Amino acid sequence: MILRLLGWVYAAAFYSAARQLGPLIGAKGILPVGEFLDFLVRSWGSKQVAFWHYPSVFWFGHSDGALLAVSWIGFGISVLVMLGWANVPIMAVLWALYMSIVHVGQTWYAYGWETQLLETGFLAIFLCPLIDARPFSRHEPPLPTVWLFRWLIFRIMLGAGLIKLRGDVAWRDLTALYYHFETQPLPNGLSRWFHFLPHGVLKGGVVMNHLAEVVAPFFVFWPRRGRLIAGGVIVLFHVILILSGNLSFLNWLTIVPALACFDDQAWLAVMPFLRQTWEKAVAEPLMHFGMRCCVWVIVAVVIVLSYSPVMNLLSPNQVMNTSFTWFDLVNTYGAFGSVGRERLTVVFEGTDSVDLVKPEWKPYLYVAQPVDVNERPRQVAPYQPRLDWAMWFAAMDTYQEYPWTLHVVWKLLRNDPGTLSLFRSNPFPDRPPKFIRVELYRYHFARPGEAPGRWWDREDLGHWLRPLSVNTQPLREFMERAGWLEK
Repeated sequence: MILRLLGWVYAAAFYSAARQLGPLIGAKGILPVGEFLDFLVRSWGSKQVAFWHYPSVFWFGHSDGALLAVSWIGFGISVLVMLGWANVPIMAVLWALYMSIVHVGQTWYAYGWETQLLETGFLAIFLCPLIDARPFSRHEPPLPTVWLFRWLIFRIMLGAGLIKLRGDVAWRDLTALYYHFETQPLPNGLSRWFHFLPHGVLKGGVVMNHLAEVVAPFFVFWPRRGRLIAGGVIVLFHVILILSGNLSFLNWLTIVPALACFDDQAWLAVMPFLRQTWEKAVAEPLMHFGMRCCVWVIVAVVIVLSYSPVMNLLSPNQVMNTSFTWFDLVNTYGAFGSVGRERLTVVFEGTDSVDLVKPEWKPYLYVAQPVDVNERPRQVAPYQPRLDWAMWFAAMDTYQEYPWTLHVVWKLLRNDPGTLSLFRSNPFPDRPPKFIRVELYRYHFARPGEAPGRWWDREDLGHWLRPLSVNTQPLREFMERAGWLEK
């Protein structure tokens, strides 16, 4: 169950990469990977040193074809794991391929679940048979590796719980869910229903959050009954999060180590039809001596590398989502240490008017970020539209902190097919717009029943980025300095 769910998460992650890596970091992408690798070489002094700080197969070739090949190969292998085929080489290849993407993904891959997937995937290598990849092989999963998964879910959940209690007062006075469902990065079709639940229910939801993230983790190491209850609470908590929003593959991924709380007998209780297969599989447990030695070496490595994450958990200045090693083996986690009180969204808008006296502005629809107030929020997770996520963060700041947004504007002014593929629609299919602006809006859920068919109310807060054209001199100068003018 652990491996198959992990295969599902890997498949979602690699599919997202296959669809988006080209326009994001390809040769003509928004943040080209070649320029990033050159920057790393300059920063670290040599390619060899840079490689060990950011290990990736893309040091050996980073063409658009290579980006696609790595993504689709990873997706194909992930499907095999979903079907039950897994051994040490298969899981090691998946881990190495995804690490290669994360280490060159720049701002698009700067999320906690990327290193969480790498740590989970690394541990999964040592949960499998050395060679035999067949479903229900005679290999007995090493108990030390199972305990490492429990240690992982303990750190993930407790880290998320402590960062909330130490961060925003809304988590302490139980009002965080008054805002969360509306202000989260990508709401889905059920988010509005959750948002308008009675305040007493929403406060109860915060209490459940604290039980799942602060109390339950300590029971994953208890005897069977306490461990089963803790696992059940954690899984239920993440199922609710899956239903209430689009948090990429984070919640699916977090369920993976939580499954280590459940033993074979627990699974047979809900899937009795597998008993005969299980009895045959465990009749002759086999484990290569060398594999046993490797498992204990990994246990020792994890114990040593856990020092920094544990110190971070104990620190009043706890930080979220940090890796302490080049290979992201043992990390620290956390989410929503602060909760936004209002939903700000920046919307790219274009016009084909030659002057700006009374232009008609047409919006570029994101894949899942709200733009059209009459459109029901879409369900996209576990797929992650990475431009949507980046623009959610950008709305809280200025474009000077996100200079690559000027590159997006430049590409929209040229009807660049790659960049347009990151949006849901192109309002100018016949010829590029004359001007692009980026507007800042404040969105609120429309109360159900007040305005049939309307999902959002919004207020225009003005320009996030003033109207620009391909002839705007400051834009052209910026593009030239960045080396993007011809791209």
